[in-house]
Amino acid sequence: MLRTDLLTVIAWSSVAAAIALWLADGGATNITSPASLFTAAGIVAGLAGMDLVVLMLLLAARIPFIDGTIGHDRALEFHGKLGKPSLYLLLAHGVLLAIGYGMAEGLDPVSESINLWVQVPDMWLAFVSMALFIAVVVTSLVAVRRRFPYEFWYVVHLLTYAAVATSIPHQFSVGGLFAPGTWQRWYWLAICIYTGSALVYFRIVEPVLATARHQLTVARVESVAPGVVNIVMRGRKLDQLAGTGGRFFIWRFLAPNMWWHPHPFSLSAEPVFNGPDGLGTLRVTVRNLGDGSAQLLRLRKGTKVALEGPYGLLSTAARTRNKVVMIGAGIGITPLRALLETTPFAPGEATVLLRGHTDQELYLGSEILDLCQARGVRLFHLTGPRSRTRST
Repeated sequence: MLRTDLLTVIAWSSVAAAIALWLADGGATNITSPASLFTAAGIVAGLAGMDLVVLMLLLAARIPFIDGTIGHDRALEFHGKLGKPSLYLLLAHGVLLAIGYGMAEGLDPVSESINLWVQVPDMWLAFVSMALFIAVVVTSLVAVRRRFPYEFWYVVHLLTYAAVATSIPHQFSVGGLFAPGTWQRWYWLAICIYTGSALVYFRIVEPVLATARHQLTVARVESVAPGVVNIVMRGRKLDQLAGTGGRFFIWRFLAPNMWWHPHPFSLSAEPVFNGPDGLGTLRVTVRNLGDGSAQLLRLRKGTKVALEGPYGLLSTAARTRNKVVMIGAGIGITPLRALLETTPFAPGEATVLLRGHTDQELYLGSEILDLCQARGVRLFHLTGPRSRTRST
């Protein structure tokens, strides 16, 4: 809770700091007329909006401190919630500045916008940036997103980085964020450099290093049930991944028409070591839930695998009590198999509840049963349309 509160304070403080630094550098002293009031309001809206965009990027950067505090899913949830407010603030920034500048020059907002586009060399990039932000937010709306494949939405979503990049030049030419001799210059330089570095390292460098470190390849694909398979992978230094049961990795299987598709799967068993240097195997269990996962059922032996992670809070580190309850349904049962291997508890302190429409949908149920019997865990099965309960 303390870390969560700290993150919340840092996030809101960054917005306040952006505005406070503008005031400290004498921003309010220029408010001497209705035109300058509109201009000042536009600047404040732009500062707050850009700060929210930076926060969005940090939430999506997979920074370990953030992931370990609120989890990957909640980080992306907050990332999504900031989309509309940041867009509204940036739109207000553009509209208010057009009104303020226009009033000062005796022009209407539309004429002033055209004037800025023509006369200010970098201003056209600001308009492009705004168009990109609008495209990202609109395509992220649930009603719109459902109409397109995930891959289309993902590519459009990457335009956020282009939108941020194209928004910076006009701040040099007409804005005061990077004006020499101001505190704002150092604040925005620091926050932009840190955000860019975090994105590059945690989204690109770290996954590349992890892929090179573990050198994973598909060893075999085993049938578990109709439409469900175990994908067993062989690799190096897998001891470094031990104890990550419950948390998920993002896998990319480097085969034609598959390498660009990320798959978030948790381990369904702890890594098995059978050689020096952590040489061994690890396993994920996959159900056919769409075109992407359907391809995985036909993976060939020897296919190379890239990975990112682990991410998420479903791990022993999230525990706050001695007693443990694990609940899983359908394919969501499989991460519990790995958790049961490494979660520390005494006999009688753990309970596992599995839910499936049929006995066949209690995936890896026999393996979980063996682990429960070996560790003194109470196991309950809920199956059928009326959820008949059986205990083991």
